[in-house]
Amino acid sequence: MPRLPPLLRQLRNDPTASGWAAQSPKHRDLEPRTRGAKVVPSVCPYCAVGCGQKVYVKDERIVQIEGDPDSPISRGRLCPKGSATRQLVTSSTRETKVKYRRPHGTAWEELDLDTAMDMIADRVIAARDHGWQQHDPQGHTLNRTLGFAHLGGATLDNEENYLIKKFFSAMGAVQIENQARI
Repeated sequence: MPRLPPLLRQLRNDPTASGWAAQSPKHRDLEPRTRGAKVVPSVCPYCAVGCGQKVYVKDERIVQIEGDPDSPISRGRLCPKGSATRQLVTSSTRETKVKYRRPHGTAWEELDLDTAMDMIADRVIAARDHGWQQHDPQGHTLNRTLGFAHLGGATLDNEENYLIKKFFSAMGAVQIENQARI
C-alpha cells in the first residue's frame, strides 16, 4: 500500500495541526521566554497616548514587552513603536555613555556623568543670568528669565510635571509647558 502524502496524513491523524504535525524535536523542548518572569506594569514612552505595557523581567533583564489588557487607554494593544520598546532598552546600538561634541567640533567625545551635569548646570545658570529681567520699562518688578524654557515629554505624569513646574518657576522661567495626558 502506498504511503499517503504528508497533507493527507496530517488531515487523517492531526487535522488541526496543533499536535505532532506542528512540532519538531527542537520545538518540543522550547519553553516560553516569559515563564518564571516577573511582570512589571509600565507605560509606553513614545507618544502622549500613554498605552499600558506589561514588562516581563527575568534575571534582571527585560525578556518581553506586551500591551496591558487592564489599561483603560489601550486595552492591551500597542502600535508598532510600542511593540518594539524592548529594543529601546536592549539594543546593542543603544548609547549608554554621555556624548559631547564641542562647538565647531567634528567628533563626539565621552564625558563622565558628573562633568556633563556640571556643564549643564553652568549653562542653565549662565542662561538665567543673561536673560534675567528684574524690572520692565515701567519699573514693575518681574524677577524672571526668558533665557530658557521647558517642554515636558509625553510620558511625564502629573506628579513629575508638578515638580518640574516648581523647579523652573523657582529658577524664574515663565515658558513652561507639558503634554502630560496621564
